[in-house]
Amino acid sequence: MTTVEPDGWPRPHGYAHGVLAQGRMLAVAGQIGWNERGVLVASDFAAQAEQALRNVVTVVEAAGGSARSVVRLTWYVTDLDEYRACRRELGQRYRAIFGTHYPAMTLVQVAALLEPGAKVEIEATAVIDDGTSAFGGGPFA
Repeated sequence: MTTVEPDGWPRPHGYAHGVLAQGRMLAVAGQIGWNERGVLVASDFAAQAEQALRNVVTVVEAAGGSARSVVRLTWYVTDLDEYRACRRELGQRYRAIFGTHYPAMTLVQVAALLEPGAKVEIEATAVIDDGTSAFGGGPFA
């Protein structure tokens, strides 16, 4: 897996402009902040986001990958101000799960999410090593 950062562009903080990977693609459905019983873990944004990220990684691991297999995250949030207010805390929680792995990311504000009380939904794309990787290093080595 290789990040792609065009020459002359400002270096992104907390994400990559692009990610090049080879392997089996896994599309992960939008995950919200609920636990394995389908119950929201908290009402606050940061806790829901952390659980949603953990749910993404759980699906990726079930397919044979790891957090480092994730090449793209799309965040859907119901309140940009709430997201901005907890960015520092979100960063800490994100790094506890993904370390310094920053895939391509998009963040979109939406009017509402399907599940009542959900404040964030995160979908992902992961690339799971298929044994044919030509990239020396990273999670496919």
